[in-house]
Amino acid sequence: MAEFGIVMEASPGFTAPLARDIEQLGFDVLLCPDTQNLSPDPFGQLALAAQTTTRLKLGTGVTNPVTRDAAVTACALATLQAESKGRVICGIGRGDSSAAHIGLRNGTTAQLKTFVQRLQAYTRGETVDRDGTPSRMRWFDSLQPPPVLIDVACTGPQTIRMAVDVGDRVSFAVGSAPERVRWAMDVALERLRETGRARSSLSIGAYVNLVCDHDEQRAINLGRMISGMVAHFAGMKDAPLDHLPPQLKTLAAHMQTGYDMKHHAQESGSHLREVPDEFVDWFSICGSPAKCRQRLGELLAMGLDHVYQLGGSPVPHPHGARQAAMVEQARLYATEVIPHFR
Repeated sequence: MAEFGIVMEASPGFTAPLARDIEQLGFDVLLCPDTQNLSPDPFGQLALAAQTTTRLKLGTGVTNPVTRDAAVTACALATLQAESKGRVICGIGRGDSSAAHIGLRNGTTAQLKTFVQRLQAYTRGETVDRDGTPSRMRWFDSLQPPPVLIDVACTGPQTIRMAVDVGDRVSFAVGSAPERVRWAMDVALERLRETGRARSSLSIGAYVNLVCDHDEQRAINLGRMISGMVAHFAGMKDAPLDHLPPQLKTLAAHMQTGYDMKHHAQESGSHLREVPDEFVDWFSICGSPAKCRQRLGELLAMGLDHVYQLGGSPVPHPHGARQAAMVEQARLYATEVIPHFR
């Protein structure tokens, strides 16, 4: 049975009670972005969320190999793993807004691979060779938290193949159009065949742009920001575009130079003028519970083991109220769509 998660920015005073609400709604996973200039730090907030929940898995959605050293990230993850009694997932990607807002480039696929392997070694209590320096978390033995599952977010073919090689979990960030998810799944399955890794050893899932609302136009309006953001992932600087379908290729090319990073993950981004309703409807799942069940069912039928909802909020600010409204907006999805797949 598939796991259902939700992505929500951490927000002091809101994260812990909202995590309790998210668990009560039936979600399995809560992920918080690690993007220091745009949202509060996730690790301390997730530790608070661990105190208000009992079964909800908690993690980053996503951290990156650029802004924190692998040992620092591993220490935070292993600490949270001990605090939550083994409920941690580390979602990690190449880095986008977190790097851009401090004037840095996102990590390469090779850099991400090395970082993931170091995280895995550190959180298993192993010694890591840091350019000739043996490096280990010496406090680890006294607590011995379980290893942290590393969930690699991936958009392009090179990163998907790498994620299949080294990740404990793989999560596509390619939008919610069936042909995009099918393409990503085919790349992953082909890589499994090439390497001989067992399909059962890897949880494969996706970040799914989804807004459930009885008013379809309202759902599309709320889904526009997330559609533009995920389209930008396909069109990051120097990213290959030849493999993209026509509906996405033109917009992704525009995003390489026209993405409004100052308003990343905000409805005020100037690039959203280039994201029409028709694209949102194709690239995201926006509409009634019946439509969401049908469209999400198509994706789950491809063999996804988990899906993480990237949803919309009708409240732009302040920050905490925005997250609370996003969770309330997800209530219809949680009560009328997710149970259909249980």
